Amino acid sequence: MPLPYFYSDSISEFISKSLPTILGELSQRNTFSLSIEQRNAWTKEIELLQNILRPYPGRGSIFFEYNIPRMGRRIDVVLLIQGVIFILEFKVGEHEFTKADLAQTWDYALDLKNFHRGSHTLSIFPILVATNVNRGNVANDFIPYDDKVFVPICATEETLAETIHNALSIADKIENFDSLAWATSSYAPTPTIIEAASALYNSHSVVEISRSEGSAKNLTETCSAISEIIQDCEANHKKAICFVTGVPGAGKTLVGLNIATQQFSKKKPAVYLSGNGPLVEVLTEALARDKILREKARVRAEKSAGNPNPQKAQTKKEAISEVKAFIQLVHHYRSAYLLGAKIQNGEIVADEAYFQNERNRDKNFVPVDHVAIFDEAQRAWTKEALVNFMSRKKGIPNFPCSEPAFLISCLDRHKDWAVIVCLVGGGQEINTGEAGIAEWISALNEYFPNWNVYISNHLGEREYASGDALDLLANHQGVTVKDELHLAVSMRSFRAENLSNFVHALLDFEKEKARELYEVLKAKYPIVLTRDLSKAKKWLRERARGSERYGMLVSSKANRLKPLSIDIRCKPDVVCWFLNEESDVRSSNFLEDAVSEFDVQGLEVDWACVVWDADLRCIRSQAWEHFQFNGGCKWNRINKEERRAYQKNAYRVLLTRARQGMVICVPAGDPEDATRRPAFYDSTYAYLRSLGLPEL
Repeated sequence: MPLPYFYSDSISEFISKSLPTILGELSQRNTFSLSIEQRNAWTKEIELLQNILRPYPGRGSIFFEYNIPRMGRRIDVVLLIQGVIFILEFKVGEHEFTKADLAQTWDYALDLKNFHRGSHTLSIFPILVATNVNRGNVANDFIPYDDKVFVPICATEETLAETIHNALSIADKIENFDSLAWATSSYAPTPTIIEAASALYNSHSVVEISRSEGSAKNLTETCSAISEIIQDCEANHKKAICFVTGVPGAGKTLVGLNIATQQFSKKKPAVYLSGNGPLVEVLTEALARDKILREKARVRAEKSAGNPNPQKAQTKKEAISEVKAFIQLVHHYRSAYLLGAKIQNGEIVADEAYFQNERNRDKNFVPVDHVAIFDEAQRAWTKEALVNFMSRKKGIPNFPCSEPAFLISCLDRHKDWAVIVCLVGGGQEINTGEAGIAEWISALNEYFPNWNVYISNHLGEREYASGDALDLLANHQGVTVKDELHLAVSMRSFRAENLSNFVHALLDFEKEKARELYEVLKAKYPIVLTRDLSKAKKWLRERARGSERYGMLVSSKANRLKPLSIDIRCKPDVVCWFLNEESDVRSSNFLEDAVSEFDVQGLEVDWACVVWDADLRCIRSQAWEHFQFNGGCKWNRINKEERRAYQKNAYRVLLTRARQGMVICVPAGDPEDATRRPAFYDSTYAYLRSLGLPEL
């Protein structure tokens, strides 16, 4: 396992070594082209720190360029003095302290506190050092949070020494602290899907960004098993489909993105497909933005290194095009391979006349990708749903098959080899027309008996085709069981190990179990109640640190929150909501726009406010009543069981989107408004309060 830093030493050795020696060690570990700008920055940092650390020989260690894989960045310097951690982020030559730099410094401290085992119990002081700022006040007012991470401190070249001295005077110090044990302790991050995608796109491994040793091993084994199947199919001209199952939060999407990026890096086209439009939009934009930032940094570094004409940075359009080569919306993929196709004798075949047209010479009937990963494959449409869509939206009558059958047929157009990876989840259905895993198996049995099928024994569990999946495959030739295709270890939010279980108990009225789970949960994952939205917003703002995101979540049927300035009919820009800075009114952190279960499924925020409307009401703490507003003056009761299940699952999604904690706001209602009577809300609030959730 590579070391997570470029250079480390005891303080005693560090202050005694020559500048060229330290620079040489740093340069040797550096995997990028060394710019003059970087060399000058290291020189300034070394000279400054050698001078101010002379009072601390034998009392600690120093680490340069400490790797934070979850963020895809490195901390300039980590300083350990008697068990106190100093995060030093240098801005050499800068004349001011920026909000973005402070957030970055805070993010580094929070990453170590939350994900680095050796840092869990230690005091952490994040310090932003701008070397060209005029001398300011020495920091004496150190503000700690409960987890002993202090609010970031701004220091200059002149004040850094005294700032460190003053911090040590109030910190909990540890004599004879083992710096080596700290440096080699486990790092178990829980990246958001956006962070994970960015890290994988920039050649990090699933091991580096995994929650624990168990989940890293599990993910690695699953990815390796799929890679071996792909290699075997390519070498031996075979076609195969793999069904990957997993416990909630185990990282199925991460597996899919990892396989896609691995193939992409080998110049072998693969595509990650999802029916989740907001997820695809946000990932595409996030990766493109990240690519542009890295390209600009590369150009600056090359110019600094003496190259006057470096290769130009990619444009935003080019970056988005590159990302779309391997992350696509499944419906766009499906539409692309309908072009040039026709239905003949109940089969989908190539329309030769279409491709003879000069305008269509660049179109493909056979996919360019030999590997396709379908996330949430159980959500693919039934034949009835697809036939209806094709008739209404595409003008294609009598479409012959379900979406799974059509998608397999697209890859089956390859004459040599192809691999499909189906990432299969259970529960949380929120859409009509979803086929389930049984439809994929039915398509294989009926149309593609020669395809090899790889599964784990867990495909026979109840949440997959009601437990009948293995029986449905009993007569298919070429079924191979691989236990590695099941992800058994959850890597869900580091603070929310029991959150999904708590939400399940809450929604199923298992009150005693919910109370017990909350007692375990509340120490690391606060959940609070309020009837005042302004208090809820204040609670979010007070808890978020660094670049942590927070936002408001509501049900897609929450139509009577307009008096609270939440109109679910006004669709927010999900890309701006998830990615833009808090100064942007479209950002989640501005707390002006709310998103629904359809927007947020598959994505996360750090802190959430779930605003609970009268569409789902509690009856005497033992049952739910389901309603839909008629758009005018009253709520209509929902009686169809399927729609009730979707609505309940909508709240399940909303209540499991926050990584670190949430506030649930149940409005007080208005006795003067027949559509918002207090009785519509009071029993729900009373039930949630009875579970032990504290009130603001």
